[in-house]
Amino acid sequence: MILSALKKVLLAFELLFVIAIVNWDKLLFVGIVAADQFVKAIITASMVPGESIPVLKHVFHLTYVLNPGAAFGILPNQRVFFMIAGVLVLVPAMVIYSRIKRSNTMMRFGMISMISGAAANLIDRFQNGLVVDFLDFRIWPVFNIADIAIVLGTCFMVYSLMFKFSETTSAQE
Repeated sequence: MILSALKKVLLAFELLFVIAIVNWDKLLFVGIVAADQFVKAIITASMVPGESIPVLKHVFHLTYVLNPGAAFGILPNQRVFFMIAGVLVLVPAMVIYSRIKRSNTMMRFGMISMISGAAANLIDRFQNGLVVDFLDFRIWPVFNIADIAIVLGTCFMVYSLMFKFSETTSAQE
């Protein structure tokens, strides 16, 4: 009886592992969007806009900011523009992503990170026209988890284009 239950548990873990390996990109997308939206929900439920809680005084604070613009607050109050631009960027990015070879993991990781970050911020724009930012290092404008995903995704894509692509072309020559 116990052995049978243990086999079922191991089989379930094996199945989850296979799903995670095969669909890691979908799990990453859902994970980034969910983490971003979850933390933003906590921030909006427990703080008021403009409130700042020091985590490491003078170094890192949780600061609730409603950003009406793009990065660094540029082009404020252009809600419709950002919503349309977000959709016009996400749809082609998803189409391009589906056509990238499975062997280029670095590019795929970068694209899925960038797409998920953009989608998470787009959810904010559709909900209330503003993006919730909360990570405040005092030397940089306040940002969020989605912004981190966008920046890291872009870095991975640039790395892939600069180094992985050159390795592939030099190997073919």
